Amino acid sequence: MRAISLLGPALVAGVAYLDPGNVASNMTAGARYGYLLVWVVLSGNAMAWLIQYLSAKLGLVTGRSLPELLGAHIRRPWARRAYWLQAELVAMATDIAEVLGGAVALQLLFGVPLLWGGVITGAVSIALLAVHSRRGARHFEFVIIGLMVLIVVGFVAGLLVAPPDPAGIAGGILPRFTDSWSVLLAASILGATIMPHAIYAHSALVRDRFMLGPSLPPRRPSRRVASPGTSGARGPGSGTHTLRTLLTATRWDVTVAMLIAGTVNLAILLLAAANLTGVTGTDSLEGAHAAITASLGGVIGTLFAVGLLASGLASTSVGAYAGAEIMHGLLSVRIPLLARRLVTLLPALAILGAGVDPTLALVLSQVVLSFGIPFALIPLVTLTAQRRTLGEHVNRPMTTALGILFSVLIIALNAALLWLVLATG
Repeated sequence: MRAISLLGPALVAGVAYLDPGNVASNMTAGARYGYLLVWVVLSGNAMAWLIQYLSAKLGLVTGRSLPELLGAHIRRPWARRAYWLQAELVAMATDIAEVLGGAVALQLLFGVPLLWGGVITGAVSIALLAVHSRRGARHFEFVIIGLMVLIVVGFVAGLLVAPPDPAGIAGGILPRFTDSWSVLLAASILGATIMPHAIYAHSALVRDRFMLGPSLPPRRPSRRVASPGTSGARGPGSGTHTLRTLLTATRWDVTVAMLIAGTVNLAILLLAAANLTGVTGTDSLEGAHAAITASLGGVIGTLFAVGLLASGLASTSVGAYAGAEIMHGLLSVRIPLLARRLVTLLPALAILGAGVDPTLALVLSQVVLSFGIPFALIPLVTLTAQRRTLGEHVNRPMTTALGILFSVLIIALNAALLWLVLATG
């Protein structure tokens, strides 16, 4: 039971892998291409395990978040501000997806106009963040994990009624594309699976959960967590544990979180591939919901909408937390939560007010996230490969090699996407 009590930060970060952008990308991929892009979901989830573990390890060993470490290492103010700007834009793209998804879900469930649905989603996210501020990390985790249960039920239930074709799944494991739009969707799925803001946030979540005391100067491991075999780390809800114990628990935490996220993302794609391929009007969340309701029944359709709503509410809270950590870590600036939340809500509300297709905006927001991944992933791999940063917990050569490989693959996919889109006009 004590080991179970250490789980939680990865489950919160993992909610970022279950946001409405994932739903739109995977649903669109399954409806348009059937099982073709199953391999992208599986590959992205495998990459995500390593990336999230490295982020958590960095936070545990140093006692600092990735944005804090980057703020200390990037010495030139203009470079630090430029890095913050791209990270902030990625966080805002994430927020657009999450608020849009919550607004669509409220419209499907209760007929709420999209603009007001976006306002309600933003207001609820502020309330959830207040739980973190006033009650602590552990209570915030409980709320987010509760919403995750709703997400899992909402998106997996349909597969129990209409199972996918095993042969189609097996064929989808073979990596391939068919056209530029399939590359666009692959980049969108990858951007929705490996979330830049989740990389930034996870290191901060473990810091908030397990650490006490001020941060140490840059380039030195924090002593807020004891070295293996010595006195333990004490933090909210953690009791006293050695760093080695916390790292072991973190590996389990990340494994559970990624299994849940991977299963749900794959279930969304398979649900669309099995039931929506060739069905007209399923290129939007509203159309997909209508088709699911027509083919699988009202209960499954309602569960899908509930899952979408829980996805938007949970993920927008985690995204706002990440955005605040990015600003604090890179610029050493904290602004009132309400003021910041209102500013980050404006782009999503503007899109809703302008009548832009929410599903298209969701998919494109995930492409923006995909282009932001290298800016988070490369520094993460670099810092965790430095002995002066992590000491004896530095990456093994194979771990660093895999991190580099994943970075190269993601950058190559983005380059291919850009070339194909420009070539086809």
